[in-house]
Amino acid sequence: MLNVVIVGGSGYSGAELVNYIYRHTFARIKKIFVSKSSINIGKLFSDVHPEYTNIISLRFESIENVSLMKEHIDVVFLATDHHISHNLVPFFIKRNYLVLDLSGAYRVKNTKVYSKYYGFSHLYENVLKKSVYGLAEWNYKKIQKAQLISIPGCYATCIQLALKPLIEMNILSNSYIPVINAISGVSGAGRTPSINNSFCEVSLAPYNIFKHRHTPEVIEHLGIPVIFIPHLGSFKRGIIATITCKLIKNFKLNQIHNIYDNFYQNKPLIRIYQSTFPSIKGIVKLPFCDIGFTIKDKYLVIVTAEDNLLKGAAAQAIQCFNIRFGFSETESII
Repeated sequence: MLNVVIVGGSGYSGAELVNYIYRHTFARIKKIFVSKSSINIGKLFSDVHPEYTNIISLRFESIENVSLMKEHIDVVFLATDHHISHNLVPFFIKRNYLVLDLSGAYRVKNTKVYSKYYGFSHLYENVLKKSVYGLAEWNYKKIQKAQLISIPGCYATCIQLALKPLIEMNILSNSYIPVINAISGVSGAGRTPSINNSFCEVSLAPYNIFKHRHTPEVIEHLGIPVIFIPHLGSFKRGIIATITCKLIKNFKLNQIHNIYDNFYQNKPLIRIYQSTFPSIKGIVKLPFCDIGFTIKDKYLVIVTAEDNLLKGAAAQAIQCFNIRFGFSETESII
């Protein structure tokens, strides 16, 4: 039985983490922490997330109390802002905890990305070098040995899962950069209220074109350039992305399906569509990444969908946790 601490359990992704670990056969939650300025300090988890009333009765503590912990701790999950994770990760690593970080603070090896896209200078390059990128279906062996696992961004997860089989097979044309149009629900902006994520104000619209911080993450880990156009939609949760790319020659649809099926046949959280396309409805509150596609001449259009709070965050974090400790990959997830 592994002792787990979760930092940031009052947010949307953090709440999903608490729920998954609470249900886990081989783990138990010892503490849940929030920032020292949080209005939730001292509250029950179920006070903040009433859907867990009479189910989960843990109480939030201030992160200032973390140094006072007397319990033996094996694993720390960080569902925190990247500024906070940036400083907390080295603290926990020094104490030999396994750390799974859901923020962007340790996803990209190129430190210049942090000043340009995240607004801070990365001070822990030695720790960053040890970080393993937690794209679960593709970094399985590295995850098994990691002490620090950086969970990919929500957009970055579905984009990479859609494109990596084609890159591995070397069938993308260099003459055409993949173009990604993706729409996310407002939960991707976090739980802190603002005018930008108010349902009365949100309208389907693009944002941060060429500036979104998942762009350099995708480019570094895919190894190819992409054009990424994110949109905010007036729905609560989920991401759907349409990716247009060009192949090196004409392929039949069944050949493309076979490529994806071969790569993902033993990956329980990937679902490949053969004659229809994924949808938001098909993945909300489910831990899957769904992938479908169609072809005309050399042009391939891939449609991929996931729940941004689950496969795009908490479910993938638990999947990496399960891989790291040799549990069933879907323990507590399905």
